[in-house]
Formats: sequence, structure tokens, C-alpha cells
Amino acid sequence: MKTSSRPGRAALALVAGSALVAGLVSTTTAGAEPAPAPPAPAQAVRDTDPQNPDLGPNTYVVKPDTPQGEMQSKLDEIAKRQHTNQFGDERDAILFQPGEYDADVNLGFNTQVAGLGMSPDDVQLNGHVRVEADWLQQGDDPNYKGNATQNFWRSAENLAVTPPSGEIERWAVSQAAPYRRMHQKGQMQLWDGGDGWASGGFIADSKIDGLVESGSQQQFLTRNSELAGGWTGSVWNMMFTGTAGAPAQHFPDPSNTNIPETPKMREKPFLNIDDTGNYNVFVPGIRENSSGPSWANGAPEGENLSLADFFVAKPTDNAATINAALAEGKHLLFTPGVYHLDDTINVTNPNTVVLGIGMTTLVPDTGKTAVSVADVDGVKLAGLLIDAGEQNSPSLMDVGQEGANANHAQNPTSLSDVFFRVGGPRAGKASTSLQINSNDVLLDHSWVWRADHGDGVGWDVNTADTGVIVNGDNVTAHGLFVEHYQKNNVVWNGNGGRTYFFQNEMPYDPPDQAAWGENGGWAAYKVGDQVTDHEGWGLGSYCYFNVNPSITAARSFEVPDNPGVKFHDMVTVSLGGVGTINRIINDIGEPANADHQISYQTEFPG
Repeated sequence: MKTSSRPGRAALALVAGSALVAGLVSTTTAGAEPAPAPPAPAQAVRDTDPQNPDLGPNTYVVKPDTPQGEMQSKLDEIAKRQHTNQFGDERDAILFQPGEYDADVNLGFNTQVAGLGMSPDDVQLNGHVRVEADWLQQGDDPNYKGNATQNFWRSAENLAVTPPSGEIERWAVSQAAPYRRMHQKGQMQLWDGGDGWASGGFIADSKIDGLVESGSQQQFLTRNSELAGGWTGSVWNMMFTGTAGAPAQHFPDPSNTNIPETPKMREKPFLNIDDTGNYNVFVPGIRENSSGPSWANGAPEGENLSLADFFVAKPTDNAATINAALAEGKHLLFTPGVYHLDDTINVTNPNTVVLGIGMTTLVPDTGKTAVSVADVDGVKLAGLLIDAGEQNSPSLMDVGQEGANANHAQNPTSLSDVFFRVGGPRAGKASTSLQINSNDVLLDHSWVWRADHGDGVGWDVNTADTGVIVNGDNVTAHGLFVEHYQKNNVVWNGNGGRTYFFQNEMPYDPPDQAAWGENGGWAAYKVGDQVTDHEGWGLGSYCYFNVNPSITAARSFEVPDNPGVKFHDMVTVSLGGVGTINRIINDIGEPANADHQISYQTEFPG
């Protein structure tokens, strides 16, 4: 999302105050398109021993009797390897069995650290689970490393952490770095603690005993948590839903949006180990009108599924093998790694769980959709990064087929920590990243990103029209981050949609106004003209047209003028004054440009 030398971030920090799968090789002749290779045949579907599952070479399981020195040495080795490995292929999961540990987990890229208890308090970690802003140069000073705006793709889950006396936990992150189902027993800082900055984050289903200092964090969502020590700080867009101890509703100065209860949510499934030594995946139930963590009063409602019911996939497994397992009725656990797919993974059975650990990454190499979910009840997708291949995919993930119309209100499909990337490791291409055709889908934290830095980046290189298209009715999103797409970044055609927190940057790189659109180009968030019922809270959209700062966007939010279409607490920002967003929503709101970099609109209709 961010580049290390961007003047836009530096200026606004002042404003803020702070091996391919077998069967893919083909031959070509000069001037001809390569013929697509047929998908590889299925391999044998392995059974899983829940007492001794093979979680792959990139999963490190820590036990109470693991020697301290061995454990810390392994943690340090992973941290060093992943420290600057933003676009590398290495993936790691660090799993702590229930018990007490003294450990310092310095969490780098492409790494998940998680406890294996039924409650976060089942794993007591004395020390740190931290993310530092110490690797990316900030501004023009080569000696200062305070920039957390590229601290992506990592997660901490299901642990209780007690920092050493007098020390503060630092969680200096930006997008795709969830802090979920955690019990932090000390104080937290959400940036480097100095005069650097960070750009977006997500806390959910957690309890934090000490004060949370957001500092120069530009936007953040905290959902269904308890802030026992309170929260201080606000920049552009801070949102809290179902969170005790959160700042009161007050927008725009300070820019805090507070929804006391979360209307409907299913928490993310998680791996755990029971008293008999069996591994399971717990699938939480639906909570309605909820506040606070799901585990605050004991074990949450839900179902614990034995890992014997799962196909435990490895990166050497091809799509045919994975699909054969799913067709047999297996659930799916992806072990850490990069999976190069020669065909679409098809999830067709209701109530299927598809869970990735260690930042599982799926790459569609042949221009197909990576994952397709049938229009069935209760599919749970979690912990996945869908990374576009070099051949253009029409979409990276489809939820429901076109024209889907079944009612799933009692048992919706849910997506938790499902991320999308177009460009960065390579010149990826995808017309749409996520298309939701089913009704009642729950989106819980998704970063949908057309890369603005890395390899294979350019207006005609990592091409991508739209990040998210929602055609289903009654779809709800909590924590929707969608950035840099070349047309409307989000298109919402279904009725009854609800968005709680939206963060967007328009593409940096249109070469001229004609490329972006002569009449002010495309919107960050477009609601279809036929929609009569839609509502959003806590929405931010920014521009940084650094290739051609003369470019103007007509507006960030384009919606029909219907009384049932309502938006609350919106902000537009011209980052460093580089480019212009002329209006916030339709023809309402002040411009954001070099002379007036931040604009707010509290209500639409006003």
C-alpha cells in the first residue's frame, strides 16, 4: 500500500500530529499465446491423525516442556528471516500448546503466532508479542526507522500476554495484521511510539487491560473487545463496534465512531488441542447484538470439529487433490506455504470450513478463479491470502454463482481475515478480486489490494478493475479495506448492505486524467442505482496521485439518492495535497486537495 519514500505520508504525519504444480508446463510457438495445460490429476486424499497431525515443515509447535533456549532461538530465527520479507515465499505458523511460557515474539511478515487453547488465557506468555517499525526508512533520514505503513500480512491470535514490568507492548501495524482473540495484560501502542506513523489495523474479540495509545495510527477498527484501560488518540477514522471502554461517539474532532453493539457476527474458526491431545478446529456460532469478547464468560458457543474430519493440505497438493477431498465431505486446513493452483478450488458442501494457518497463500497460475464457493449455507473461509497470477483471472474468489438467491440468514457464509493481492511479488492480474453473489454473507476483516509497490507494478502491468463486487442482499462487512483499483474500487449492487468501517486509497498511478476518467473518474465506493437500502459507518477514502498530481477524482462515494441509503462519519484526504478529491459523497462535501487536505461529512443525507 505504501512506499518508503512517499512525501504524502510524511506530510500527513505532520497533519496527524504524530515449484509449480505438475502439469503446468506447455510449449509455445513464436507469436502464439501459450496453450493452457490441462489440470494435474488428483493424488490420494490423505487421512489425518488428530493426535499427531502433520502440519508441515513451516509450523513450529511449542510445548510446555520445550527447552527455553531452543524455543527462543527458533522464534528469533523466524523473526530475522521474516523481518523485511514483504513479498517472499516463506510462510510460518508458531503455535503454543496450553501452558505458561517466557518468550519474546517479534512478529515479522508472513507469520502467524497463535495459542492452541479454548481460551486465550490457556496460553500464558510472559514477554512480548510485538510488531516494530524498525525496518523501513522513513522520509529522507536513513537513520530513522519509524515507518509502520508497510507492516502487513501477520497475525496474533488466542494468547494471553503479560509484558515485563514497566514495558509497553508495541503493535505497530497497517493492513492485514489482525490482533484477534487476544488478552493483552499490559499497555499497548499502535505505532512506533515516536514521531513515525502507521496506517490501519484491526483488533477483534480481545481484552486489553492497559491503556491503548493509537498515536499516529491514521485509521483503525476495534470490534467486540474490552478496552479495560481505555483508549487515547484519534487521527482520521477510528471505529469501535461492540467494544466496552471505547471512546464515545464523536465525529469528526476527535474522529471516533462508536456502535455499541455488533448486529451480527461469527468469530473466526481456530485450531486448538483438547485435554486428550486431539487437535480440533473450533467453529464459533453466530452472535447477534453482541458486545465484548466471545470468551469473556467462559467457552463461547459453537462446535469443535476433530482434525480427523479435515484434509490437511500441503503446498505440493494440487487443486484436483484438494477438490477430491472437499467432494468427499472433508473440511480443509491449509498448512503454511504458497499454493500454485492450476484449477479452481470448489467448495460445494454446506458448512465446510476452509482454514489457513501461517498466512496461507493461493496463486491461480492459469487465469482461473482461485476459490469458488457454492450458494450453500454456512461455509467458513478464514486465514487466506489470494494472490493474483500473471495470467488474468476474471475473479480471485466467487461466493455464490451469478443469480444466487437462496436465503442464508440463519446460517450465513463468513469470511474472516481473507486478503487479496494483485501485484507485489509479480505482475499479477485480476479483473475483480472478490465477488459476492450469495445473500447474507458476513465479511470480517478483508484487505483487498492492488499493489502500489513491489515487483510487477504499473498502470498497464498489475491491471485490476474492481476490488469487491457485492450482488447478494443483506451482506455485512466489518473492516473492509480496498485500495488502488483502476475503476470503482467497491461496487455494491445488493440491497440491505451494511459496512462498518471502510478504508480506501485510490490508485496512485493513473498517467493522466483520461486514463482515470475524463469526468472525474471512478469512485472508491459505488452503490448501484437500483439499491434502496444500504448503510455505512466510519468510511475513509484518500487520494495520492503521485504520477500526475493534476488528476481529480469527482467524488469518493457515489450512491443513489434514496432515503434508505445512509452514510455516517465519512472522511476524504488528499495525502500530502497530491491530487484532488472534489466531493465526498455525490455532490456533497468540501474538496480535499493541496489547500485543504482533509474533509469530513457526518451524515448523508445531510
